[in-house]
Amino acid sequence: MQAPASDNRFTACLTGDGRYRLLVEAVTDYAICMLDPDGFVTSWNAGARRVKGYAEAEILGEHFSRFYTEEDRRDGLPERALATAAGEGRFEGEGWRLRKDGTRFWASVVIDRISDPHGNLVGFAKITRDLTERRAAEASLRRSEELFKRLVQGVTDYSIFLLEPNGRVATWNAGAQRIKGYTPDEIIGQHFSRFYSEEDRKNREPEKALETASREGRFEKEGWRVRKNGERFWANVVIDPIYDDLGQLAGFAKITRDITERRDAQLALEKAREALFQSQKMEAIGQLTGGVAHDFNNLLTAILGSLEIARKRVEDAPIRRLLDNAIRGAQRGASLTQRMLTFARRQELQSKAMDIPALVRGMTELLEQSLGPAVMIETRFPLGLQWVAADPNHLEMALLNLTVNARDAMVEGGSIILAARPETISSEKSGLKPGSYVCLSVIDAGEGMDEATLARAGQPFFTTKGVGKGTGLGLPMVHGFAEQSGGRLVLKSRKGKGTTAELWLPVAPKSEVTAVAGDKLPPSASSRPLTVLVVDDDSLVLTNMAAMLDDIGHRVFEAASGQKVLSILRREKDIDLVITDQAMPRMTGIELIAAINAEWPALPTILATGYAELPPETDPLQPRLAKPFRQHDLVQAVAQAMAEPSERRVLQFGAR
Repeated sequence: MQAPASDNRFTACLTGDGRYRLLVEAVTDYAICMLDPDGFVTSWNAGARRVKGYAEAEILGEHFSRFYTEEDRRDGLPERALATAAGEGRFEGEGWRLRKDGTRFWASVVIDRISDPHGNLVGFAKITRDLTERRAAEASLRRSEELFKRLVQGVTDYSIFLLEPNGRVATWNAGAQRIKGYTPDEIIGQHFSRFYSEEDRKNREPEKALETASREGRFEKEGWRVRKNGERFWANVVIDPIYDDLGQLAGFAKITRDITERRDAQLALEKAREALFQSQKMEAIGQLTGGVAHDFNNLLTAILGSLEIARKRVEDAPIRRLLDNAIRGAQRGASLTQRMLTFARRQELQSKAMDIPALVRGMTELLEQSLGPAVMIETRFPLGLQWVAADPNHLEMALLNLTVNARDAMVEGGSIILAARPETISSEKSGLKPGSYVCLSVIDAGEGMDEATLARAGQPFFTTKGVGKGTGLGLPMVHGFAEQSGGRLVLKSRKGKGTTAELWLPVAPKSEVTAVAGDKLPPSASSRPLTVLVVDDDSLVLTNMAAMLDDIGHRVFEAASGQKVLSILRREKDIDLVITDQAMPRMTGIELIAAINAEWPALPTILATGYAELPPETDPLQPRLAKPFRQHDLVQAVAQAMAEPSERRVLQFGAR
């Protein structure tokens, strides 16, 4: 379509100012053209050529609607644009436009009405800008923002939300709802301090967190936080400040992670490491204690035996009193050594089937003398209580230790309850194997222990008693005895509420109970002189044992090694008994006994040791002599060794 001839007024407007034309022609980023009142193009700048692709000769006199899409032309958009500009003085909009080559671009379009001095419409000024790249960037940004929003909203392991500068919640993601329990409607607009504990709010921890984030650019800390239901959880919190384009604080980004499980696992790991370290420390102490006590046992054996023999041969009363005092001192040393070995689980235990109520009745006088008149003993034993398997001497010592501790805890005196009950363990529990047990309890109404003291109560050499009033080995000794017996010591205590010490012991097999109840004990000593071969690598013990046997009336041969014993046995044919130490170089006592049994199977033997760590193949009926020992202990051991095998079993497992 050809444009009608323009009137003189419109031409004058186009040519009136050469500088204006030069300016418009120089612009290349904007398509600037003039339209006559009907929409036909009357001018075309360089920017229009670049943006739309038409040369000036191709487009002058053409209607501007050719730049619109077919859809927009059918919809009458070009006409409405001119009508709006004519009526309102300006039209502005964005939309798709067409280049000469048919490609589309996103355009920002401004059409201004041009009037003559009399207000008459003479045409339109049309400015078009190609915004395709900006629109694509904006669309990409919107997609990124939407993706980020979906990402944040989809995260459930982290609580991610924004705070206003005053600390009020502005956004709320799914993770925040899962971790803290609030829905967006419940929490948006509320102050974030409600997630803190009452103590932290009193200490202004929320305000300090925002102040730190503003001042240092970041705040990070771990601590207790509170869910909607009041439950506490251990949280890792990070708060970052957010600034606008002008550098003003716009708010805070807050990320919270529930790390309660991780903290619990870490605490459990640290506790396990501490337990392992404690176990290793106890093992080291046990190794040292066992070694020292073993050597000390040999010394005490020599001292006790020599003192007893010397006392028999001294008539002077004052000297006998001194010897008695020395014997009591050595016995106290032997008791301490037994505690050390029991703690180290290396004390030789002679396990027997025994009746706990009967054992306690037999201890009545000892307990009364040890505890004093201010303490009353109350027993609570059910009828038909099963017998337990344990060493009676060590159980007496354990009960004495526990009752003395109970007495010391009751400054003004009171009652100590000795109670027992049957228990069955069906699965691994508190270190006990499945089976039947008797739980023997010592209960006091004393001052009790706090958690810190209770945690250390079983440690060796730890005591709350004054200097010189306790060795700190009583409870470790009981613990070692219980563990070595196949049971366990359990302490329960609260400050001001007293203490209960539970001694769990395994129930004795019925066969052992029957044997104890039905058999009679053989004589306690041999009725005839014997020829005894004694072997020990410690000359003090060897000399002492020979002297005690000689004092009883036996003939004695001495040897310092297993090889020497075998040599003597092959030479002397009238040896009645061999007593051998266990811990000897080159050949142990067990190895020597095996060699003797192989060559002289009828020859009785006694194994003398203070150690419990014997080979597993050791015959349980093998007569033993526990160090340190006195002369009457030696007499009993000789009687056991010389007894018939059936009688020997009664001595091994018999009642007290």
